Amino acid sequence: MPKRGKKYQEALNKIDRMRLYTPQEALELVKETSYESFDATVDVHFRLGVDPRHADQQVRGTVLLPQGLGKEVCILVFAAGEAEKIAQEAGADYVASDDEWMKKIQDGWTEFDVAIAVPEMMGKVGRLGRILGPRGLMPNPKANTVAPAKDLPRIIQEAKAGRVEFRLDKTANMHVPIGKVSFSVDRLIENFTALVDALNKARPPAVSRGTYVRKITVTSSMGPGIKIDPIQAMTLEVAF
Repeated sequence: MPKRGKKYQEALNKIDRMRLYTPQEALELVKETSYESFDATVDVHFRLGVDPRHADQQVRGTVLLPQGLGKEVCILVFAAGEAEKIAQEAGADYVASDDEWMKKIQDGWTEFDVAIAVPEMMGKVGRLGRILGPRGLMPNPKANTVAPAKDLPRIIQEAKAGRVEFRLDKTANMHVPIGKVSFSVDRLIENFTALVDALNKARPPAVSRGTYVRKITVTSSMGPGIKIDPIQAMTLEVAF
């Protein structure tokens, strides 16, 4: 295991590693223990009590964070014809409409945060799966990133405002950003609560019994992890 630096060790010493903190306490500590010279991202890591090998135990969805992510979101839309014009007018940063764009992406260009597509383009977009899939950029109806042209303005606006996708990985873990260290604790709590609410709603019917969320850890980009009491976290009520 690589040796941690002095700043990391100083941050770690402020945390009781045996304790389960309340969401409020944990997010206060994240801000206190963040030692990065940049405005670090605050991430929440969930360990779920599901078996990702089974199709009926997959957990996936989107959540519109009420306080946004604290960064500019770059959006690419796969669209042509009238849909291309709608996407441009709605504020898309890039609109991929022809084979030249497809080749550019096949060659490895992925300088965007969210990819959206109209259904008519999915035949071409499907060929980009090896590039977009591993990066979490593949448009998918379940993530609300494949939609008819008339819905593009709403979807683009939501993505710009801070809609994020959460998805279970093959180790039954989930990693989701909820903002920046520069956010107030109240803003982070709002985003955290919205995420928890969406995760509760995404609980698969096949996992009606047992512990759904086993562990929750919150951390800044390079800071130490802080454990949150899952029971307290998963019973938070959305108040906005």
